Parts: sequence; structure tokens; C-alpha cells
Amino acid sequence: MEPFKQHTGLVAAMDRANVDTDQIIPKQFLKRIERTGFGEFLFFDWRFLDNGEPNPEFELNHPDLQEASILLARHNFGCGSSREHAPWALEDYGFKVIIAPSFADIFFNNCFKNGMLPIQLDEETIDKLFERAGSRDHRVTVCLETRTIRDDDGLHITFEVEEFRRHCLLHGLDDIGLTMEHENEIAAYEQAHGIA
Repeated sequence: MEPFKQHTGLVAAMDRANVDTDQIIPKQFLKRIERTGFGEFLFFDWRFLDNGEPNPEFELNHPDLQEASILLARHNFGCGSSREHAPWALEDYGFKVIIAPSFADIFFNNCFKNGMLPIQLDEETIDKLFERAGSRDHRVTVCLETRTIRDDDGLHITFEVEEFRRHCLLHGLDDIGLTMEHENEIAAYEQAHGIA
């Protein structure tokens, strides 16, 4: 997993609440066994019309948002099933940060485990971000080290993130990486107990 310290990117505003994991990555695309390749199916039922053409009414299909890497949404983002494919699809599409007033617990945890930063902010702050993102050319810098979100027009927001999760993202540590931080202790235990 790549370390996450700071990211500057274009904000895509998705003014929808209760976006569930079946909308993020529909069940028919869960057949792959690797973590890559899911981005092309992200929000499939919203992004495409029945004839396979891009839906011009869907937010992320706007030409100005094709390079967006920060997703702004409403409350309860990632609800529904616990499929880890949802953060895989978002990350594979190019999103690094998701900002919302609330997240489903399992989805929230899966984001951290897959190198994405979910940021939870109060509704009033989210509303202000939606106003700024309305221009479709709103770029912000998210700094995990200082726990801040900034733009070139004076925006300065602080956010909270649990210290253990922050440590893991800053150092690019997934569950295996965390275990490998204790490689010497594991080797010493195995040697002492004749396991090696």
C-alpha cells in the first residue's frame, strides 16, 4: 500500500445520500479475484444508460470532472453490503479521498485498509464544500500530516482521524505491513520455540 501524506485533487460533488455498495460496484462485477480492474464498473448503473452509452445526467460523467480524485458525498456513504470491492472500485477509478458527513462502518474501515482516506465532517461544512464544488473546478489539498483541507481561496478545514489509522496511512501499512513491522520479534519467537 502506498503511503498517504498529502493529496491535491479535483473535487467531484455527488449530492446523494445513502449511496450503497451495490451502486458503487454492482454485484455482477464481483467475479474478479484481483483488486484491480473494478474502476470501469464504478457506479455502473448510474454512469451508463441501458444502451451502454454514458449517462449525460450523471455527475461524474461531466467532462470537467474526468480527473477528479476527491469525492464529496452526503450522509451514510458506503451503506449496504460489506463488499471490499467498493473501495477497490473507487480507488481503481482514481479517488484518493472521500468526504461525507457519515459513512457505513465497514466501508469506512475498508477505505483505510485499502489506502484511501475517508473524512467525516459536519453537515454545515459539507454544505460549504458543495457550494465551492458547484463550479466543477474546485481543487483542494488534503494533508493527513496536519489533518487539514485547504484551497487557493482561503478554505481551511481541520478534520479528525484516529491516530492508529493515521499512522497506517502515513506509512502505507495494511494488515500485512503492520505484521511485518514485528518481523524481528516474530523470527525470535519462532526460533525460541523451534517453529522456523
